[in-house]
Amino acid sequence: MTDPDMTMIITPQGKTNINRFPPPQVKHFLYSSAFLHDIQIVNRTHSTKAAGAVAIGHPGGYFQGGMVTDNMPTVREDRLAAVFRDKPEMVVDLPAWMLSEGQADMYRALDDLAIVEIAGRDSVAAAVCAVRENGFGNLLPVYAYTGSEHGPWRSVEEAVNRLARRLPGARVHPLLVVGSPSFWHALNGRFVNDVMRVFGHYTPCTGCHLYLHAVRIPLSRMLGNAPIIAGERKSHSGEVKINQVDEALGFYVRFAGSFDVRLLLPLADIADGREIEEILGMPWQRGKEQLGCCLSGNYKQAMGGIGIGVDAVMRYFNEFAGPAARSMIAAYLENRVPDHEAAAKQAIAQCIGGE
Repeated sequence: MTDPDMTMIITPQGKTNINRFPPPQVKHFLYSSAFLHDIQIVNRTHSTKAAGAVAIGHPGGYFQGGMVTDNMPTVREDRLAAVFRDKPEMVVDLPAWMLSEGQADMYRALDDLAIVEIAGRDSVAAAVCAVRENGFGNLLPVYAYTGSEHGPWRSVEEAVNRLARRLPGARVHPLLVVGSPSFWHALNGRFVNDVMRVFGHYTPCTGCHLYLHAVRIPLSRMLGNAPIIAGERKSHSGEVKINQVDEALGFYVRFAGSFDVRLLLPLADIADGREIEEILGMPWQRGKEQLGCCLSGNYKQAMGGIGIGVDAVMRYFNEFAGPAARSMIAAYLENRVPDHEAAAKQAIAQCIGGE
């Protein structure tokens, strides 16, 4: 979309460009569509008011109840919440109501698009830093579900809202949700006994964070290798997390890079939580107002310290989790759902054979 005054209306059937904004025919077009809740209006000029419309200024405006509004319709929020609740296999086959072909085409045409790993406050702070450092003008928030999170879904939606409020000059597009319980289980649940036997330790946190970065790679590739922004930090006000040590972060970056995707970690060297608060520019306590994990802190010893060495973690990545995840992502990129357990079984079998 090169004309700054052009409006793009995106429906599951495709996209229509109209050269004046707000065009008088928009309302008629919307009323004539059978997919009212799946229509998105995109415009570069951030116009804000029009007859019969309310605040249709930034991408993500939707038709709802006879009006055009910046707010996603309730039906979409309900659908996203249902996906989070049911956790289907959803990595490459996103439904049209979430990501239509027209929307995907529009995202591919943007040269300043980045995917934001939506989680807690660090993910939002990372997006703020990445916009400052890289000049991204379009941000696509993507939440990935795991096998262990809990809490109110609205905290995810509020994280996206906070991102949009913090970066009014950028376009924060509608939230997407991806995930694969079988992928997560293959890395973090199915072969616990063998992982302990081969590597002398077990924590789901390392495999989980690899999964969280990897599971967004097929979407990135689908959208023209859009960079992925994540909020990983080597230190959290002096606290070290085994899945975010320097060596682990390097592995995640190299893993994404092996698929020609840039994983950006702009907060990696920020240890002081107060600096995160300054970046956010809004009240948001660490670990609050976000989903929690049932297995949080599992690698910490009762009397303090971490009972797992970095060398053991890197062996786990290099010999098991990395090869297994790489096989799975390669299958997704061929537009097929991998046999997650078989891929992980093959990887752990090679480890056992090499003992």
